[in-house]
Amino acid sequence: MASYVLGAGANHVFDPAVGAGAFFKAAKKVASAQDRNIELLGTEIDPAARQQALESGLCSDDLSSVAIGDFVLQPPTRRFDAVIANPPYIRHHRLGEGTKSFLKQFGARLIGRPLDGRAGYHVYFFIRGLQVLARGGRLAFIMPADVCEGVFSNILWRWVTSNYRLDAVITFAVEATPFPAVDTNAMVFMLRNENPRDTFTWARCLHPDSPALEQWVTSKFGISSSDIYSTTRSVNEALVTGLSRPPSEHGRLGPVLGDFARVMRGIATGSNDFFFLTRERAAELGVPRGWLVRAVGRTRDIKGDQITGDMVKALQAAGRPTYLLSLDSTPTGKLPLALKRYIKHGEELGVSSRALITTRKPWYKMEVRKPPPFLFAYLGRRHARFVRNLAGVVPLTGFLCIYPTHTDSEFIGKLWDVLRDSETIANLSLVGKSYGSGAIKVEPRALERLPLSSAALNRAGLNWTRRAEQLELAPV
Repeated sequence: MASYVLGAGANHVFDPAVGAGAFFKAAKKVASAQDRNIELLGTEIDPAARQQALESGLCSDDLSSVAIGDFVLQPPTRRFDAVIANPPYIRHHRLGEGTKSFLKQFGARLIGRPLDGRAGYHVYFFIRGLQVLARGGRLAFIMPADVCEGVFSNILWRWVTSNYRLDAVITFAVEATPFPAVDTNAMVFMLRNENPRDTFTWARCLHPDSPALEQWVTSKFGISSSDIYSTTRSVNEALVTGLSRPPSEHGRLGPVLGDFARVMRGIATGSNDFFFLTRERAAELGVPRGWLVRAVGRTRDIKGDQITGDMVKALQAAGRPTYLLSLDSTPTGKLPLALKRYIKHGEELGVSSRALITTRKPWYKMEVRKPPPFLFAYLGRRHARFVRNLAGVVPLTGFLCIYPTHTDSEFIGKLWDVLRDSETIANLSLVGKSYGSGAIKVEPRALERLPLSSAALNRAGLNWTRRAEQLELAPV
């Protein structure tokens, strides 16, 4: 990364999140190899990081131009020829309301529209980094793959690639990840503040700590190596397929899950401890059976690719909660005494004041889902799979609900054969968010875009018709 940003002859390097100074050390090494001096500039929000940087081998002079402050909220006034960073990974739910409001306005002002509220702080570090990049300057950021897989990614990258030149994107095989102990799929993004181009270089680093990676960068992405796979990609293709994913010729022409089913998230209770009950707890409270719905909450409670009535009974016998308290908007005055008491108990515990629950009127009213014929694990850390719901349970948010467009048993059986086909399962990597160790997370709309195995569809005898979609126009 340091070799790239200094490759055009910059006399300085700016790191907006200096930390222990890893990039300063790398930049000094690169400059020394080229027999030149560079100025080290940066910002850091934590004053204690200075001591860590000194202990890592930097000296006081190296850190003399590091300002203490928040780079996003208090940006420098000058522009830089070389910007390099591993920005802090702070997820949206850890940000205060004031900060969220500022970020929303900042994104809207710069990009032309606000990003989705689920964009983490590192996304805004990246945007601010581009903003302070001088004309002709270079930027290299290492960030998690969610920057190009989140719901905000299309808006973000359409803006980036319309205003800056994307030189290269580097991904890593699972065994080559630069952060082996972190559940993050890291990527390196290299850009220039120059006129955009229609193509860029996409690479996958196949082996850890390979010197071939730096050689590949300094050769302007031209040296081939068994340690690195690289190819030239169209920007448009990559934005459709996903910058974190290999090139795909699949496009949007073939059959996808959304042609055969709709997908919804499972039920968000807002407080599983209060609403998701064991049989014993429900009996202790005296909850009438008419207010209880059979449910499943944890993906690890389902061992195989189907859930049956016997499995639910086994979970119940093991003391797992299997009953969802499913109240409607009936006023408390008309509810049985046992429910009145429990609702009052929830208010005393503060359940009624939780963020999600306060949006409900009344607060104890539960979301409703019909039992879906198929479930899908929301986050596949071991092996992603669809689950046939033979028990007629409703899932909580550990699962997605899949509702086929036709409800007859023959259609459902045929679709089940397609969903568990190995090619269909492999295609999950084309639509999911990727994490460390090969884990993926698939959102409802993304799962509807899952390409299905054409061979499996033919074997099952399922015909398909492209579902009409309303495309979102990118801002001009």
